[in-house]
Amino acid sequence: MNKLSLIQLAGLAFKQLVREIRAGELRILLVALLITVMISTAIGYFSTRLHASMEARASEFLAADLVLRSNEDATDIQLKLAKDLGLNHAKTVNFSTVILNGDDLQLVAVKAADSNYPLRGQLKVQDDLETLEYATNEGPKQGEVWVESRLLYGLNLKVGDFVDIGKLPLKITKIITYAPDRSANFYSFNPFALMNRADLEATGAVQKGSRVTYRNLWSGEMDAIKQLQIILKKTLEPNQKILTIEDSSEQVGNALNRAQNYLNLASLVGILLASVAIALSANQFANNRYDASALLRSLGMQQKQVLWLYGFELLYVSAIGAIIGALLGWLAQLGLFFLLKDLISAQLPSGGIMPALAGIVTGFTVLIGFALPPLAALGRTPPLRVLREDLLPTPLKNFVVYGIAVFALFLIMWQLSLNIGLTLALLGGAIAMVVLLSFMLYVSVKFLRRALSRSSFVWRMALGQTLRYPVKSMGQIVAFGIILMAMALVVMLRGELLQTWQNQLPHDSPNYFAMNIMADEKDDFSRKVTEISPNVSPFYPMVAGRLTEVNGVSVRAMTMDSERAKNSINRDLNLTWSIDLPKDNKIIEGQWWQDNDQGMGISIEDDLAKGLNAKLGDEVTFVIAGVTHKAKITSIRTVNWDTVQPNFFVIFNPNSIQDAPVTYLTSFYVPENMQKSLITLAREFPTITLLDLMAIVNQLNEILQQVTLAVEYILALVLIAGLIVLIAGLQATLSDRLRQGAILRVLGAHKKMLFKSQFIEFALMGGLAGLLAMIGSEFISFLLYRSVLNLEWQWHPWLIVLPIIGALLIAMMGILGTRRIISVSPLLVLRQ
Repeated sequence: MNKLSLIQLAGLAFKQLVREIRAGELRILLVALLITVMISTAIGYFSTRLHASMEARASEFLAADLVLRSNEDATDIQLKLAKDLGLNHAKTVNFSTVILNGDDLQLVAVKAADSNYPLRGQLKVQDDLETLEYATNEGPKQGEVWVESRLLYGLNLKVGDFVDIGKLPLKITKIITYAPDRSANFYSFNPFALMNRADLEATGAVQKGSRVTYRNLWSGEMDAIKQLQIILKKTLEPNQKILTIEDSSEQVGNALNRAQNYLNLASLVGILLASVAIALSANQFANNRYDASALLRSLGMQQKQVLWLYGFELLYVSAIGAIIGALLGWLAQLGLFFLLKDLISAQLPSGGIMPALAGIVTGFTVLIGFALPPLAALGRTPPLRVLREDLLPTPLKNFVVYGIAVFALFLIMWQLSLNIGLTLALLGGAIAMVVLLSFMLYVSVKFLRRALSRSSFVWRMALGQTLRYPVKSMGQIVAFGIILMAMALVVMLRGELLQTWQNQLPHDSPNYFAMNIMADEKDDFSRKVTEISPNVSPFYPMVAGRLTEVNGVSVRAMTMDSERAKNSINRDLNLTWSIDLPKDNKIIEGQWWQDNDQGMGISIEDDLAKGLNAKLGDEVTFVIAGVTHKAKITSIRTVNWDTVQPNFFVIFNPNSIQDAPVTYLTSFYVPENMQKSLITLAREFPTITLLDLMAIVNQLNEILQQVTLAVEYILALVLIAGLIVLIAGLQATLSDRLRQGAILRVLGAHKKMLFKSQFIEFALMGGLAGLLAMIGSEFISFLLYRSVLNLEWQWHPWLIVLPIIGALLIAMMGILGTRRIISVSPLLVLRQ
């Protein structure tokens, strides 16, 4: 045979593909690759566009995409840098002032804002106390002020009255019920008023040296926002701080991070699923072409030419699968966003072409990793196999074969998630379980020989192939086990995430905070609140104290990495004492105090302790109401900051600082049908501050609902893909069984016997695969929960059904796949 050029080999490969396209292994390879690209593309688009949508919703907590906060206005250079990027800009000035009405006075938190504030989200207002609230995109006009209802109650005012902000009288025109960026600190809010910034200078309320917070807000394209963030970091003054979406709300940030982890995990699971199918079908592709390869070698074709010939054939298959898969992935994400249209903002980025290209590259990478080893074997097929069918290609060393495949899989999984912990937990855990359980299964098969020596012919026939080729059979069982394990992991994590979010914001989550409760009105207020609320948090005593020293060293001299710890030393902390450990707090070091504990003991929150480099037994100094108190750390605890419950960095022993001036704090849930009772409550207790969290809780619930639906759809997509891959993988193992069954029928085996033996074989394979999936799921979930997802791990008893599910599922699919043995002439099967 003359040496063929690459062009000639490519043409020959195309003709061969057209002739062989109906071959089962090629269809399976095409389907597996198509699923790989479809899942990667769909989740890539979905993740990119959904994350942008959730960021847009989360940015409402900032009223912008990026904020520069300081006690002085931004510099001209900083403002010009943002203007040059074409971003929308607004400015607010926040200060406190006293408002008088007759003999009554009230300290008020005033926000003077531009007319285009807020840049993200909407203001919610009422025209008066009796009307319903509605949303608006415009703030008060010049000469107007909008106030919270509790200011009206406290000063006996009404809509239409005039109040003096500094030297300027302003008319109350609306009652403001919600401003997007008021959720930053629940404990520092005085009654709120919003005015137009154009009136600020006339008030005279802000002078040089006044305690003022300037917030410059920007919104626009995310690329420009990120560019501005990088530029501003280089120009930051010591008193300036950049706030981003991640800083807007800890609850939202955690939800976004967990949702992104789930999307990444679902994508990796999809790749793992399809990799198994590609590995099975690629091996079958090579096995069925050993004879043809030997014939080509005997006719003079060189080893390199054989590799190019079959390589081109796989390239054509992969190109078809990649293009169709990318198109189906794009269509799939369009369908998902159509179903989510009521929750997701209409203004979504298109996603561009990158997710599709990434999906195609993923497909090719997985194909190369898992198809290259068997493809290389085709080139080494000895020509003598034409005469002796028992001759096989010289195999590559095992570590080379598996090293190539694992490295390719690791590379693509890491590239998709960019999370080394997630990739190692999923892939490393899977490899560890495969190695361990494959060995256990292989040893178990050896013992089956003795157990079956006295069994019926049906059982011996059912397990005959498994006993003759234990390594090949174990490979198939492990492949099915990985598929079942991947599907179980996706289902398991979906349940854990949804349960975590439901616990974070249950139906009766507190939607009001009550602060500044004096000791002499605590009991009366508690009784009244209990009448209108089914869920009232404990009443916590609260005093303001400044943390000054740890073991005699000033906290100002400490270098802290934790942002939370930095904030704690730059302001007064809200301190409390409690006999009982608060709900959602967990002691991780030391112990909670006993009833007879005396002295100045404190329990400190874990992040703050790490930021201060403080440990059990250290002495911490506080200044409370001008008096210095030294306390010893007796326990360190974690706090669930995701909940809207009263939480504290520092809790004192109840026998320690009770002589300090104290007010009380609580939170409670008010059902919608009891909302009007709050007006009566506010009038009866005018000095108590009632903070409405309704809008914040509702917004959090909407974001979590959006994330939940996304998780559900991704789950459905991966499960459907898993079933298709399972069918494809099973089909790749059926050719030998069809041939064997046909021979048995020719030799006289009746249909009922064949059905029983096939059912037993497939059921046993499925049961063992389910056992592998059960153990592997628990092991990998332990790694994921502890090292990546920050969830509390516990046993999952429901996984015990996996062996049963595996046995039934694979037995049913196997019987359907081999039904030709019973329904078709055995001679026809053998001819094919």
